[in-house]
Amino acid sequence: MDVRTSRYHDAYERWRSDANGFWAEAARDLDWYEPPKKIFDPEAGVYGRWFPDAVCNTCWNAVDRHVMRGRGPQPAIIYDSPLAGTKRILTYDLLLTEVQVLAALLRDFGVEKGDRVVLYMPMVPEAVIGMLACARIGAVHSVVFGGFAARELATRIDDAKPKVILSASCGIEPGRVIKYKPLLDEAIALATHKPAACLILQRPQAEAELIAGRDHDWKSLRDNAIVFAKSVWDCVPLAATDPLYILYTSGTTGRPKGVVRDNGGHMVALNWSMQNIYGARPGEVYWAASDVGWVVGHSYIVYAPLIYGCSSILYEGKPVGTPDAGAFWRVLSEYQCATLFTAPTAFRAIKKEDPQGKFIAQYDLKKFRALFLAGERADPDTVTWAQNLLGVPVIDHWWQTETGWAIAGNPLGLGLVPAKPGAAGVPMPGYDLRIVDEQCSEVPANTMGSIVVKLPLPPSCLPTLWQQDDRFKESYLSEFPGYYKTADAGFKDDDGLVYVMGRTDDIINVAGHRLSTGGMEEVLAAHQDVAECAVVGIADALKGEVPAGFVVLKAGVNRPAAEIEQECCGLIREKIGPVASFKLAMVVARLPKTRSGKILRGTMKKIADGQPWTMPATIDDPAILDEIGTVLKGRGVGG
Repeated sequence: MDVRTSRYHDAYERWRSDANGFWAEAARDLDWYEPPKKIFDPEAGVYGRWFPDAVCNTCWNAVDRHVMRGRGPQPAIIYDSPLAGTKRILTYDLLLTEVQVLAALLRDFGVEKGDRVVLYMPMVPEAVIGMLACARIGAVHSVVFGGFAARELATRIDDAKPKVILSASCGIEPGRVIKYKPLLDEAIALATHKPAACLILQRPQAEAELIAGRDHDWKSLRDNAIVFAKSVWDCVPLAATDPLYILYTSGTTGRPKGVVRDNGGHMVALNWSMQNIYGARPGEVYWAASDVGWVVGHSYIVYAPLIYGCSSILYEGKPVGTPDAGAFWRVLSEYQCATLFTAPTAFRAIKKEDPQGKFIAQYDLKKFRALFLAGERADPDTVTWAQNLLGVPVIDHWWQTETGWAIAGNPLGLGLVPAKPGAAGVPMPGYDLRIVDEQCSEVPANTMGSIVVKLPLPPSCLPTLWQQDDRFKESYLSEFPGYYKTADAGFKDDDGLVYVMGRTDDIINVAGHRLSTGGMEEVLAAHQDVAECAVVGIADALKGEVPAGFVVLKAGVNRPAAEIEQECCGLIREKIGPVASFKLAMVVARLPKTRSGKILRGTMKKIADGQPWTMPATIDDPAILDEIGTVLKGRGVGG
């Protein structure tokens, strides 16, 4: 599309010249108990707060208002689970009833405005109902991805201090059932904080034993409430600045970082994005093929599509193997879906199984209009492959758990700007994005640097971390004063397109899941035979990155190295969870370090990726890098 036909530049300049007016106009598309008179207060919060005097309710905007205006019979949630062999449609009418009933049940358990509720759920409609029920009564929900291990869940329970936990007996993966209830029981045993009650959704694939006095059968409570017509619960008026949810960033060590999302700014930005970025229309079917445990699931399975009045697909399956590489095309065709948003990992998996795209021809994709990719860098080969086979725009965009919506992208709704392979697009209105050096000075075009955003952040971005203002300032605002540190590195080209090349810290991206190598090192270091270790993310054609661990054994250990390596992989699976995809642990004699003792992880990663590297000037013993290269080659890794 010719740049002259796009309204992007006009919209961006309109925001730059009058940010308050821009977001005031966007806010008028939503319902408020008390509309905002003040759009932004620079003196409130850590860096300012959006809509500080407004009163609203997110659940009302996502469900009730659509029912009141005639959208009740329209599908709101389309649940499709090839893993469970189940399909179910919840209209806006039915969704409203279910949310009202669960909200009343939560109130029966003493949950009030400001209380926290943790959800440890698979991809089932009850997860969405639970989130919306919390939003309805002003409770703050915190969804923990079901693949996380008990210790990870326990740290989040201790930080959020939930009054109630919503969970299920199990989750389903291809070829196996993951029992959630034992993990939940272990997490509660490990946690200092104890919830007053747990509501457990019994799934037929593996029913769970309930602990008397604490655990309650979710369906029985719900059915009784319906049968006996117990009171439903109306939406509670909330300050726009009240928290809607806490989402913990994965892989942190010590106290977890709980990203806070507020009510008002969140719904304004997400509603704006549906039309202007994704080009969606109310009443259409929209599909974010993610998980409700991640930020994409929060923003674009649950809140944005429902606030905007779309039908949102909730898919419990995989891009391949459920049953084949045509799974996505079947879903798109069956529900006449207009827009798909997923991770490049999914398309790499489909490409690997069906490189010629033979399955596509079996399905009617006439309604399918655009594919959006995010979660990791979309490699040009996959983008080109998808675009050639699908014949629709394949649009990369980039954002973070912390922001809740796109920092940079190519806005289909405003009109696409000319794209280039490997670019994440242009900065979205609201984001004054800069590329800077270590002194916070802007660097020239095509020069790599740290990606930062000039304060204030736009609506929907985190105002702080949960009960950790100082840590928020230290983690995100201190290194580059006046700016938000994305902790990503990249550059802008001469046309202003943004290229995001990787993390600047120790967070690696495994199939769209941000995980900390430091957190993995902490687990490996706890092994009885390990003296020291290092974990780096190495390039993987399917998942983007996978972790590789290097372990140095304690003196006197004479057990077989392969046995210890297997134990290390098992430890990561137990403590971090299967999402880490940790399958490569290597016993090495020593680790390469600088003379000051810093492990040269970056150089090790380049060797593993087969990239050119130079000998660091500060290295203590150059011979160690050759040793590392030899070990990697012995495992078939590296150039």
